[in-house]
Amino acid sequence: MSQKMVLLHCYRRGCGKKFDPNDNKDDDCVHHPGQPVFHDAYKGWSCCNKKCIDFTEFLNIKGCTKATHSDEKPPEPEKQSIDKSKAHEIIEVVSKSAINDSTLNRPSFDTPQLQLSPTISPTLLEQVKGLTALENKPILGEIQIGQNCKNNSCKVTYNGEDSNEEVCIFHPGVPIFHEGLKYWSCCQKKTTEFSVFLEQRGCSLGKHVWFSKDIGKKVQCRMDWHQTGTFVVVSVYAKKYLPSQSAVKLNPVRLTVDLFFIEENSRYNLDIALRGIVDVKQSSVNMLPTKVEIKLRKAEPGSWSELDIPRKEESEADESNENVTNLNAQVEAVDLSDL
Repeated sequence: MSQKMVLLHCYRRGCGKKFDPNDNKDDDCVHHPGQPVFHDAYKGWSCCNKKCIDFTEFLNIKGCTKATHSDEKPPEPEKQSIDKSKAHEIIEVVSKSAINDSTLNRPSFDTPQLQLSPTISPTLLEQVKGLTALENKPILGEIQIGQNCKNNSCKVTYNGEDSNEEVCIFHPGVPIFHEGLKYWSCCQKKTTEFSVFLEQRGCSLGKHVWFSKDIGKKVQCRMDWHQTGTFVVVSVYAKKYLPSQSAVKLNPVRLTVDLFFIEENSRYNLDIALRGIVDVKQSSVNMLPTKVEIKLRKAEPGSWSELDIPRKEESEADESNENVTNLNAQVEAVDLSDL
């Protein structure tokens, strides 16, 4: 009576077949003698250069070495013993400020700044070409003949000093549009016709106002930043700003950005204390159609945890540096012969 054949499982990596131990030739097992490697989404084996991204495809990579099948399990990786007596211990992680990690002495925030010479995009110059004629437009306090009164519903234009003595008839309230009705919050004269609404006579008397309250206002621009090992790149997103009246200034620990938008006669300002120290001479600025890009060269390589620091923290750092300087001066002033 014949004995039932017993098949064993091959444990060589990449094989996994069952084999007859009595019929096990030198080239029956095709396997990977190396270790599996997983890096940057790629999966492969240390013994050959076959790599893939899909895990199923990785499992189907054919072995690169032939040998006999083996039913011996590979040794399990050693597990680190865990000391359960320390299971309730709290591990405190303290992150140090980039300023403390720096090997350089941090200059004062008030160190004189250098205005960076920008590289201006020809496209930006073309966009603002038609706006440069507005550079000489009247500034606040200079009223031009024909200028309209800014009060609601007043249609008077400036014709000289006598216009300032005229009585302005206007609506001090705000326009309201509700359920098809149009009216002013100050007098409640309601109408359904927009043209009639525009012609409604003002309900209050006062003086003409020749300039909008919004003239010279500050505008908000979106700001973002990213970094490499040697540079920090700050982007201020803005359109139709005038390069000739805008500036980017820098000292090793302070960045100032001033942009002028001529159409709105408004400005954007950024003034921050930088988290790390920069090399001003190796920094640059590009003025582009949609943004101002400032490339700050780090004075020493490394990663900044943040772009800026609170001014209070900067003031404390300045005070600390000043105390150290004063202490050094006092030590140098001691005459050792008197001791």
